Amino acid sequence: MSKILITSALPYVNNVPHLGNIIGCVLSADVYARYCRSKGYECLYVCGTDEYGTATEIKAIEEGLSPAQICDKYHKIHKEIYEWFGISFDIFGRTSTAIHSEITQQIFLSLHKNGSIVEDSVEQFYDESAKLFLADRYIEGICPYCNYDGARGDQCDKCGKLLSPTDLKNPISKVSKTTPVLRKTNHLFINLPQTESELAVWIEKTSKEGNWSQNTTKIAQSWLKEGLKKRSITRDLKWGLKVPLTGYEGKVFYVWFDAPIGYISITANLTDKWKDWWMGKDVKLYQFMGKDNVPFHTVIFPSTLIGTKEPWNLVHHISTTEFLNYENGKFSKS
Repeated sequence: MSKILITSALPYVNNVPHLGNIIGCVLSADVYARYCRSKGYECLYVCGTDEYGTATEIKAIEEGLSPAQICDKYHKIHKEIYEWFGISFDIFGRTSTAIHSEITQQIFLSLHKNGSIVEDSVEQFYDESAKLFLADRYIEGICPYCNYDGARGDQCDKCGKLLSPTDLKNPISKVSKTTPVLRKTNHLFINLPQTESELAVWIEKTSKEGNWSQNTTKIAQSWLKEGLKKRSITRDLKWGLKVPLTGYEGKVFYVWFDAPIGYISITANLTDKWKDWWMGKDVKLYQFMGKDNVPFHTVIFPSTLIGTKEPWNLVHHISTTEFLNYENGKFSKS
């Protein structure tokens, strides 16, 4: 009998979780975990707060606290809410741990050793009023694909396209409500084209074996059809996981690079036999999330693990949920 490893998408720590979080990835995973246990399967259900990045820095400024204090405050709130709902996590952890840093940096160094990391100079939006480089989600503008006015610098919630901030028309900083300017800065990128052929074979095989939904498979295949491109994995921030590479001492990892690794590190914070779950044979990984997280879990995170050339267990089945709507709009923290 296979071991069953279950994850719910890691909620971001900078606010109180809402019904969209519960419905989008927690209740369904909890039901499946309870089912597996009732059948006597060896099962592990992990989740936790995603704690690095600009959003935490901004929240800290708003509340007059340090980023670490913000994480402590809201991790406790998240944990208490899920306990109130009776969610049966085996562990509800967090990404701001020593083990998380260690595992993430080791994965990065493996990628770097294998030639999967490239360097490039890019233009990035800078908020002159707030005096900081802006994370993608802190830039809003008009989507170049569907003309939705309110698309973020990383994704358009209306048409679902993943974006770069420079793709937006009329970009505005969400921090100061001013127009940001472009400044050049050096960054590290994961070379996704290097693993594209191996990823394509894996998606074709696993989407059938794991019975992926039609929507999930289409999203993954659309990325392959367009051709994978290198993707930045570093940012100019203070609150984040440090990059262990000479010349990049002032940079941190982009939250979407380190956050999925949180599934692994949170497991490692629960048991010293975490490699049995993430590298052992006869383990099936079931991941639950909202549909906007599909590209990261079917393309970017698997490509990251494939690029290390280590025997990581990749996702077997993905369960995705449509957005929870409220008054004809997407239900969100705002």
